[in-house]
Amino acid sequence: MLWPVVKALLGHYRRYPLQVVLVWLGLTLGVSLLSGVTAINQYARQSYQTGEKLFASPLPYRIRPQHVSARIPQGFYVHLRRAGFEQCVPLDSYAVTTQKGVELNLVGIDPAAMVPLNRGLNLDSLPTLQLMYPPHPVMVSKDLAHLQHWRDGDSIILDDGSQLGPILVDQHNLLKGIRIVADMTVVHQYRNSNGFSMIACGDMSSATLDRLQQQLPQGIVLVRTAKTELSSLTHAFHLNLTAMGMLSFLVGLFIFYQAMSLSLTQRQPLVGMLRQAGVSGGQLAKALTIELVLLVSVSWLCGNLFGLILANKLIPAVSASLHDLYDANVGLSIHWQWSWSLYSLFMAFLGAFASCAWPLVRLLKSQPIRLTTRLSLLRFAGAEFAVQAVIAIALGITAFAVYQSPKTQSVGFILIGLVLLSVALITPFIVWKVFDFLSYRVGWVKVRWFFADAAASMSYRGVATMAFMIAMAANIGVETMVGSFRSTTDQWLNDRLAADLYLYPTNANASQISNWLEQQPEVSNVWWRWQKDVLSNKGTIQVVSTGHTQGEQDSLTIKLAIPHYWYFTHSTKAVMISESMAIKQQIRPGDFIDLPTPLGKNWLVTGVYYDYGNPYSQIMMSQYNWLSVFAGEGNVSLAVVFSPGHHDTDALKKRLINEFRFGIDRIHSNAVIHKKAMRVFDRTFTITDTLGNITLLIAVCGIFFATLAGEISRQRHVSLLRCLGVSGKELVWVGALQLFVFWAIALLIALPLGILLAHLMVDVLLRDSFGWTMQVQLVPSKYAQTALLSMLALLVAGALPVLRLVRKSPLKSLRDAL
Repeated sequence: MLWPVVKALLGHYRRYPLQVVLVWLGLTLGVSLLSGVTAINQYARQSYQTGEKLFASPLPYRIRPQHVSARIPQGFYVHLRRAGFEQCVPLDSYAVTTQKGVELNLVGIDPAAMVPLNRGLNLDSLPTLQLMYPPHPVMVSKDLAHLQHWRDGDSIILDDGSQLGPILVDQHNLLKGIRIVADMTVVHQYRNSNGFSMIACGDMSSATLDRLQQQLPQGIVLVRTAKTELSSLTHAFHLNLTAMGMLSFLVGLFIFYQAMSLSLTQRQPLVGMLRQAGVSGGQLAKALTIELVLLVSVSWLCGNLFGLILANKLIPAVSASLHDLYDANVGLSIHWQWSWSLYSLFMAFLGAFASCAWPLVRLLKSQPIRLTTRLSLLRFAGAEFAVQAVIAIALGITAFAVYQSPKTQSVGFILIGLVLLSVALITPFIVWKVFDFLSYRVGWVKVRWFFADAAASMSYRGVATMAFMIAMAANIGVETMVGSFRSTTDQWLNDRLAADLYLYPTNANASQISNWLEQQPEVSNVWWRWQKDVLSNKGTIQVVSTGHTQGEQDSLTIKLAIPHYWYFTHSTKAVMISESMAIKQQIRPGDFIDLPTPLGKNWLVTGVYYDYGNPYSQIMMSQYNWLSVFAGEGNVSLAVVFSPGHHDTDALKKRLINEFRFGIDRIHSNAVIHKKAMRVFDRTFTITDTLGNITLLIAVCGIFFATLAGEISRQRHVSLLRCLGVSGKELVWVGALQLFVFWAIALLIALPLGILLAHLMVDVLLRDSFGWTMQVQLVPSKYAQTALLSMLALLVAGALPVLRLVRKSPLKSLRDAL
């Protein structure tokens, strides 16, 4: 008896095929973004575990200079080899950009030194040995070669017109990500300097490790790379991706709920007749559950397919961003895995059954005689909207209570979820009330009918309007946060990069170079900056020095400070601290703090400054205090300020290189640093922007199919209007204008909601993740662009279904409807 009931219920979709498309679309698109983002996050975390490997050889230890621009002398590596450390290999890296703008990390190796790390392999089995011999090929991963359409023997054309290659495509899965590997001599040709960026070492015993520590000279440190450390650094990045994926999934569920609710409502007469024919409520529930399982299963399979495609489209940008931000090596190709697939299956079934619970209960609990009275449940749409409004008010009160608790990342996401759901649930009630009010108050009959018809259409457009409003608010919120962050970062870089040229000499030749620079005609001033990392029980503290000049004072963006903070910083035992340190350790200007050895106790905090480029806690002290504590230690950098009217940094660079044989990688102009930082910023947030646009597209598709399905269900109503003399053009304009009103109300709600979400993201999420705060800045141009595109899409979505109906003659449409 059950199978005939299932066939009868599924026969509804033969008459309304677009409804099954809408059901499939909502859940498929939601699952695709959820599974795509989950796949990216899990794949990246798996890559962290293997990121410390080079050619399948685990190299968990890194010997690197304390200063980012310093080099490890070649003689030190020779000394290590003679001391018996065969598990250590030299590495050199150099960032190159192709003619197409693709940034790659060129890694130089010594293929001969890699041989002891590959025990059990014959020399013929080591493809890296080919890199030693002319014409010195460059090895690239298969994923990168496929992405860039490279083949064996091709050359990589760089942005300066030079050619790198020939290419050797890795066929042994030894490489991944944006790394390309060449012989050390190739990298040295581009760097125009000797030495190494780092020395990587394999596993060793604790005794060997202690012996290696004793071999390290001053300025060179040994660190261990670990998956847990990298995961903690990238936690906020992956959390933001997860939030966008869940938001898209929520929008897809709204569309799915709307489609299933409309489908069940239209099947009221059929369900009533089945009940009157003797089908029990339990049998109906089983049949509807089977239907739901079939729909969810098909949508899940399609969603996983689209999600895998989306993940592979986004992973190159994710890989480049994680490499720029955290030096993580993430591959460029994602393959299907059961872990994230089963997670998306669980979420799909949980979300689908939760969204269909109320329509199913409402249908099964209604009396059979009422179900056969043609869509009787549509009359209760207003009552349901009122119930939603009550729930929305309760959620809003809950959000206000949660906001009073300590601000953490989890609290931030809970707040954002509560606010979004609260406003989404109350939106249909507001729209319905506005339309219902105007339908009784406007004097013009046609206008009254316009609003009465719009109020009636809320029965099938209400949920789609909720999804559209949420997507628009999320887009506005992300645009506000990213725009504020970009503007703040840009202004902060302009302030901090007050000098024209930045040099990173060795401690031995810093004074000689500084004296030479001060004698150059275009140089106005040379600022010294010392830096050293100190370990404390609360993590690493970066200690930097500052001079007393007005230019160095102006380069600091102060958040809070005591009166005459600059004078006290340079005349007393005082420090200034970064904002992230002040927030994490709850320090305020005027407090006295104790610092780890050798700094000592009772340092006066004179001010707190903004610092958006440092993952550590940072303190700044006068150069006199710094040299008193760390005399002869640390790393030094020089900032060169040009005289007014002099802007040619290239000429001074050339003279500096010729005079001191200074490495080109140790000299950076403020324009290059600023440009590179903003490029990394823009590329990182392109991912979020892409996911936001896809979410908005999902919502627009939901409005389109909801309107299409609704207009088909109102075909008899439209046909009667045409028979009474309403023209097809008027009906098209009515449909478009109704959606325009929907868009205007949704925009009026979404705009302040999006700005509120941006405030929550900045004040809670950003503050807890990085210890940064900033002023939220409005970006009207982005809002106008989002509003205009969404309005055009919405008008097209509303006009096309009506246009499809009015192409038929009135009598034919009425006959088909009956």
